[in-house]
Amino acid sequence: MFKHKYISILIVCSACLLASCKKYLDIVPDNSPTLDYAFTLRNEAQKFLFTCYSYLPGSTDPQSNVGFLGGDEIWFPLEYREFDATLWNWEIGRGNQNSNRPYVNYWDGDRYGIKAFEAIRQCNIFIENVSDLRKVPDLSLPERERWLAEVKFLKAYYHFLLLRMYGAIPLVDVNISVSAKPEEVKVSRVPFDSCVNYIVNLLDEAATVLPPFIADRNNEQGRITSPIAKAIKARVLVTAASPLFNGNGDLAASKNTSGQALYAAAADDSKWTRAVQACKEAIDIATQNGAMLYYFPPSSFKLSQQTITQMNVRQAVCERWNAEKIWGNSGRLANRLQTTCMARLSSDVASNTTLRAMFSATMKTAELFYTRNGVPITEDKTLNFENRYATRMAVDSERYIINPGYVTARLNFDREPRFYANLCFDGGVWYLYSSPTQSDSGTYVLKAKANQYGGTDIGGGINQTGYFIKKLVDWNFSFSASGVTVRPYEWPEVRLADLYLLYAEAVNEATGNTEEACSYLNKIRARAGVATIQDAWTNYSTNPAKYTTKAGLREIIKRERAIELCFEGSRFWDLRRWKDAAYELNQPVRGWTISGTTDDSYYLVRTLFQQRFIAPRDYLWPIRLSNLSVNPNLVQNPGW
Repeated sequence: MFKHKYISILIVCSACLLASCKKYLDIVPDNSPTLDYAFTLRNEAQKFLFTCYSYLPGSTDPQSNVGFLGGDEIWFPLEYREFDATLWNWEIGRGNQNSNRPYVNYWDGDRYGIKAFEAIRQCNIFIENVSDLRKVPDLSLPERERWLAEVKFLKAYYHFLLLRMYGAIPLVDVNISVSAKPEEVKVSRVPFDSCVNYIVNLLDEAATVLPPFIADRNNEQGRITSPIAKAIKARVLVTAASPLFNGNGDLAASKNTSGQALYAAAADDSKWTRAVQACKEAIDIATQNGAMLYYFPPSSFKLSQQTITQMNVRQAVCERWNAEKIWGNSGRLANRLQTTCMARLSSDVASNTTLRAMFSATMKTAELFYTRNGVPITEDKTLNFENRYATRMAVDSERYIINPGYVTARLNFDREPRFYANLCFDGGVWYLYSSPTQSDSGTYVLKAKANQYGGTDIGGGINQTGYFIKKLVDWNFSFSASGVTVRPYEWPEVRLADLYLLYAEAVNEATGNTEEACSYLNKIRARAGVATIQDAWTNYSTNPAKYTTKAGLREIIKRERAIELCFEGSRFWDLRRWKDAAYELNQPVRGWTISGTTDDSYYLVRTLFQQRFIAPRDYLWPIRLSNLSVNPNLVQNPGW
């Protein structure tokens, strides 16, 4: 229950609602922290509006975004665990989730989980008070309606974050009174499909009122629009249609204490039809209001087409407020994330401990990307990757991706542009605005062996796998022996490319219309300089008809999502909703032998860790055991 005596309206979200990088809020009601005061005047009510926003997860925070370290894309050096003893999401990736005190706990707001139920209570308080036309008399009706729509969206979104983690949850439509009887406080979990409908209805209500775009870009960037609401509706319905929640036999026996089944026992194909409609609606409203795939604009620098294509991919994430970002979330800007990924690229900065490079891409991630022909390395009939861990020397024609004359692994040659946009490696080229040649010719090269500047362990961090994350570092990043200059960017909570991928998946599942699905996949592949699905598989794959079947295209779509949305936190949730985590997250985490100082000693594959995922238990978060003791009407998730 929300205590009506006092509220704190100290807002922590910085720059969330401004295009500039100033602290947006540092607000406390003047000399009167009572709830009634919060809704006397527009200025005070606006502070409460931003309170509702302030609970949004800091998506660029290595700690609170569970997708960074909770899955199989990124690894961290165990010997630097003391660097940040609160990387609770990594404990999930290492198979250490528990029900006594869960990691990244959104139910209670513990271990870098947001206080989702508290956020919902704040939203209810705002809706109840601002809906009363007798309150906030200096608030105009159009603005009042917009604010209410924003908070309805936030209320729906916080419910969705809980739903995605825990499955069926209690719905908090109105707050429980402080005078409520004890039995009224002991809420129960509601059937999953009812939760989905409740969330979707809220999103629809909000979307009809929300503005289609942000007109005041100087002061309101990051606030909710109707395209954002439609995009999240699409994400909710694709999640609901996916195997984890749609006919999952592992959940079929789950009931609440009233005996209601929490999940439908049989799969319902109409859920995919509903998802198709939501995805297309989201794409249409986004594009009507200016959303488009990002392409790197012309610059005064002389750049090869190879580098420009890489920049299309890199800057789709890092370019601030670009047109592909349907929802940019800058609750926490990507400063620390960039330094945690950035490598030491020259001998001049070999002692710079700010360049930590401790977020390492796993070998599995490196192997996931396509060949230059646009098909998996295990399917390409013209390029042989059987000896992919052997080495060879780069030649001059490869100078924009690998330093000519440098010896590196076969795995690093003949790959699609997104491989080089996402990753850097021993001998790899890393182009930045600060390039010493002012071009991508003769620019920065990563030398990552233990006796070289990029691989030296100087106490400030070290890359564990030999694969460095280039995609999350803005090309404006610069460095010197004494420090770094970081241009922060807001996190792409939803990109147009993600909606294309969701739509392709839903169409394939609902109708088996491979042509329509491929048309949206090909938009993304074209931006990345990759051949169409049809051309790539027909001409280069050992399984040329793969894309013509629902099952084959499903496999392709899954890989496309993993590649296009790599390092954006999506794969963690995708593996769960597809029920693929039981296989993928029980594989070894591998990388190069980074202690090596020669080609022969460095290019040896080693196992860093054997991941552990227990199915069906680990597909859903546990409810903390103490909550079950306090409220006997709650039931625990299977396996916990």
